[in-house]
Amino acid sequence: MRDCVLVRVYGERTELLVDRENEVRNFQLLRAHGCAPKLYCTFQNGLCYEYVQGVALGPEHIREPQLFRLIALEMAKIHTIHANGSLPKPTLWHKMHRYFTLVKDEISPSLSADVPKVEVLEQELAWLKEHLSQLDSPVVFCHNDLLCKNIIYDSDKGRVCFIDYEYAGYNYQAFDIGNHFNEFAGVNVVDYSRYPARETQVQWLRYYLEAQKGTAASPREVERLYAQVNKFALASHFFWALWALIQNQYSTISFDFLRYAVIRFNQYFKVKPQVSALEMPK
Repeated sequence: MRDCVLVRVYGERTELLVDRENEVRNFQLLRAHGCAPKLYCTFQNGLCYEYVQGVALGPEHIREPQLFRLIALEMAKIHTIHANGSLPKPTLWHKMHRYFTLVKDEISPSLSADVPKVEVLEQELAWLKEHLSQLDSPVVFCHNDLLCKNIIYDSDKGRVCFIDYEYAGYNYQAFDIGNHFNEFAGVNVVDYSRYPARETQVQWLRYYLEAQKGTAASPREVERLYAQVNKFALASHFFWALWALIQNQYSTISFDFLRYAVIRFNQYFKVKPQVSALEMPK
């Protein structure tokens, strides 16, 4: 296994979703900071890199305190990276608008009665941008796709490594964390009863803030980040629902992307009332 390399071939039409040159730049940037494996070569429709020793985690693992502590520490480390020459402008709104433009002509009752109407999605997108932009979440270098299988745990070294940097780039700190919390529900079998409880989140956020600051976090700091994270988790539902609608059109992977889009939209509308009512500590 020491001589093992990993070759990844890009999926059908994924260039609609992912800027491949940006992915390679992110890979090299993360590698330079000790947060990614070696990148050996790139070719037109893929890349080849060092195999990361360890196991890809599942939803049952990322809720274990000793593991989620390592995940929080690694995320805090990545969030301190500065890409020289790159303006820290969040990619979220630009990407969501692009995805929305790609799918809005496809959305119709014949696609699925369960997908919200274009006008509704347009309103929600405007609402998200207006509300979340006001929360003052810092813009940092983010992974943006921290699902379980993108976290490799090496039990010998007692550390985790994040893989797959297709969506990495500058974004809101709270989006990266909220997106990861949504992934507690899983992908193939999605169960939002596994979304981390308040006390789990508070412990996770405390580990994260302490790693970032080097000192203990105050209850107010934890509360503030908790509110931001749960509000940005809404944007994560919306983002991946739009993404799934694009994949539904073009992907050759055997996965029910349309069903997944509906699940994410449903969860968005279900949690929106309680999350939007969350008070931000001053």
